[in-house]
Amino acid sequence: MTSDQVGVWWPFIATPGLPPTGAQMGIDQLSGGSFYADPLGWVLDDQIPVTNPNVMVWGKPGRGKSGTTKAFLLRMMDFGYRALILGDPKDEYEALCHALGVEPFAIGRGLATRINPLDLGPLADGWERLSRAEAQRRSALVFSRWLTLVRGLVGSQKVGEQRVPFGPSDEVVVKTVLAHLSGYRDAATRLTEPTIPQLWRALDEPTDELVAACRYRDRRHFLDETRLLRDALGQLVSGALAGLFDDHTSIHVDWRAPIQSLSLSRLEPFGDEAVGIALTCLNSWGRAMREVADPGDLRIVVRDEAWKQLRLGPDAVNSFDADLRFSRRDGDIQWAVMHKPSDLLSAGDHGSQATTIAKDLLHLADIKILHGQDRAVATELEHLLGLGPIAQDVITTWAMQGKGRALWQVGDQLYKVQTYLHPLEERLTFTNDAIATAG
Repeated sequence: MTSDQVGVWWPFIATPGLPPTGAQMGIDQLSGGSFYADPLGWVLDDQIPVTNPNVMVWGKPGRGKSGTTKAFLLRMMDFGYRALILGDPKDEYEALCHALGVEPFAIGRGLATRINPLDLGPLADGWERLSRAEAQRRSALVFSRWLTLVRGLVGSQKVGEQRVPFGPSDEVVVKTVLAHLSGYRDAATRLTEPTIPQLWRALDEPTDELVAACRYRDRRHFLDETRLLRDALGQLVSGALAGLFDDHTSIHVDWRAPIQSLSLSRLEPFGDEAVGIALTCLNSWGRAMREVADPGDLRIVVRDEAWKQLRLGPDAVNSFDADLRFSRRDGDIQWAVMHKPSDLLSAGDHGSQATTIAKDLLHLADIKILHGQDRAVATELEHLLGLGPIAQDVITTWAMQGKGRALWQVGDQLYKVQTYLHPLEERLTFTNDAIATAG
């Protein structure tokens, strides 16, 4: 018989149930029982086909992505989790922060807030007391993060229609300069935190020592070969994002607070690319802050409008990829919010390296939440996620008929879930204030 007929003869067959741990999100429509979400708990349970706690959320605007995300944040706080919103492009989390007694940090032109994406973070603490082996281990982590960031920033710039390349020679130059600026080259007992302008000036005004260390014939040869690299970094110093990421971090984050958010709404006039570059910088800074997390410091890291970063090319995608890969090590739940699965394909041309890497991100998120989508997206659901016609129909019909309805994919198991919000939660998750006020 067909799968349509199975439901008539055996109406009570449903996907194996999940344990009642974590956030109670709503009702599993297939079993009739409550549905609980516990990504880290699922990773630790061998009976559940989940190997990482990362979550990707898709849905057409107005179908409940924001409500589901905020409800999950609020309900997981009862279990000791804290939330970090690494870039809020539309100030959607402002009301939630205020309700929890936290003032979001705003980043924009003319504001005092500065974020140094080359922040050393807690890895620099107690450097003078570290053993040689531990100092080398920490320095490897720091330099790896720095290189990933610089590669992403350089690759986000274009010359004509092509992204600026970042090759092995560029990596040697950047690593040499950063080692000098931080003092690591000189075996300093305490690392000095570099900034993007310092890196750019060191490249733009190279010393004879730097030229020789990087194996260039002379200063002119160095300047000619690093022109694109210097121009790309210069855009962050003098371009649309000038004054945001070009100095030491000026904010003090209370990591004991239930939530912290970095607002990017003031960057909207500068376009999606500027927001994407800002998200790349914030990702690097956020990773620095979490590299040595205290035991039991569990955090949900929300990455809203993640597609804007993915459109900056393969190096920006690699930066995002690194964040997802470190989630288990850091005890984080990486929660990425996008509109539709094909947002991953917008990372580059069809068949390009960026697109291939972005598609691989799907394997780094074992939990996927699919809210309502138009029928035109059904082919994407099959092509990218391997969902059959029944699952596609749930997303394009049932999930489109009410907010908070979604198909949860936990590993290879599917759950048809209706999320329910308390009236207080509804007020905190309402995202149509502008329309309601105009009406």
